[in-house]
Amino acid sequence: MKNSALKGALGALVVVGVALAAKKIAQRKRFMKGIFNEYGIKEKSPFGLADKIREMDEEQYQELKGKFKKEFASRCCKRNHTAETTTEA
Repeated sequence: MKNSALKGALGALVVVGVALAAKKIAQRKRFMKGIFNEYGIKEKSPFGLADKIREMDEEQYQELKGKFKKEFASRCCKRNHTAETTTEA
């Protein structure tokens, strides 16, 4: 009886994990589609994006770079840097 309950609980966790992963993949796919549409990139591949980046001036490139950093930044391991820099007497 214990084994079947444990298997059921683990199965439920797996289903939730797969659902969360699928949601994250869909969000990132929508973000990339928006970038391709915003910058008028016809070729929907990394090569098309690279070609467009080569054509950009520095200001446009920094704007695009900021968007990518914001979207793909890791949110799991952020530390409070102000607490680390303060010292006690």
